[in-house]
Amino acid sequence: LSGCGVGFKLTQAITSKMGLGAKSYLSLLDLVAVSIGADIVPITGENRILAFHGLKRLNESPQKGLYALMQTIKKEVWTITDVVFGIAPRINAAGRIDHGSKAVDLLVSNNLDTVNRMAKEIDQYNATRRDLDEQITNEALEQVKSIGEDFVYSTVVYNPNWHKGVIGIVASRLIETYYRPTVVFTKSNGLLVGSVRSIKGIDIYRVLSECKDLIVQFGGHKYAAGLSINPDLLDDFKQRFEHVIKHSASNNLFQPVLSIDSEVDFKNLTDKTFRIISQFAPFGPGNMRPVLSAPDIKDNGFGKRVGADENHLKLSVFQGVPSKTYSAIGFGLGNKYNIIQSNNLFNMAFSLDWNHWNGQVYPQLLIKDI
Repeated sequence: LSGCGVGFKLTQAITSKMGLGAKSYLSLLDLVAVSIGADIVPITGENRILAFHGLKRLNESPQKGLYALMQTIKKEVWTITDVVFGIAPRINAAGRIDHGSKAVDLLVSNNLDTVNRMAKEIDQYNATRRDLDEQITNEALEQVKSIGEDFVYSTVVYNPNWHKGVIGIVASRLIETYYRPTVVFTKSNGLLVGSVRSIKGIDIYRVLSECKDLIVQFGGHKYAAGLSINPDLLDDFKQRFEHVIKHSASNNLFQPVLSIDSEVDFKNLTDKTFRIISQFAPFGPGNMRPVLSAPDIKDNGFGKRVGADENHLKLSVFQGVPSKTYSAIGFGLGNKYNIIQSNNLFNMAFSLDWNHWNGQVYPQLLIKDI
């Protein structure tokens, strides 16, 4: 259970003890679904049931605060993915840019004017967070380019002026580019405060434990942690961090791997296939959306980069004789555009989804890689 899930079970027990009836706690299920998505907890067992019914409530009759926040995003049908990439970052941004109490106030208020005003404010926090994220990521990437050959298994960067609230996001961004365990440091109250992110197969908490004589304090888990160190120990920490990772991991861990569940032929992808796969939703940790692959794919010539920075890829793809063309979207894959040009054949990894647009619903491929 997420922390909110534990709170929900407590509420369930209290209302049962007081004889208040199920309605008094079932109305909170939309908040539970948001927490399950935001906390990235396994969507299996009871969590799966809570997420399913919570999403139903989120789509039909959400809390006023959530509804106001959802209005800043404009989705027709809300899934766990939309929670993770839409609602959760906005709630999170309040604490990163101002104070987490702002998000709490939004979620507990029943006054429509208040929640509408606060939702717009929190949406603006999220925009500020995105700008900071982009600016600091670019600065960090420039810093990585200047790191010498002594550091090939890890990335450690530092700037005293970086915003403490976004360094965790920046660490994740650097891993997307370099796929190395990463620490991003800024300065706070006389110490260097760092956010750590790891890659599959490297337990970052264990790595930090082997550096603990250089650390003031640290905490976290296998894939993410936070720490603080004295400024004069930064170089010592960098070298130890690199050394521990180098001697505790095999080289093949530093190449990201996309696991394919099955290779398919487009002629076997029917609306029924999409419907059957969608019955396994809600998807998430422990119940991930199946990843399929298909060879010899072509774009119909109208493929393009989309998004404000042209970071995404929007295609219409077919296999063999173009009797069946599928709409496909690849988030963050704009840099693959050259592969699909000039009538090129390419292999594609993807998942099956439904796109809801202007009241219409049609099958869509979510591109994972090409």
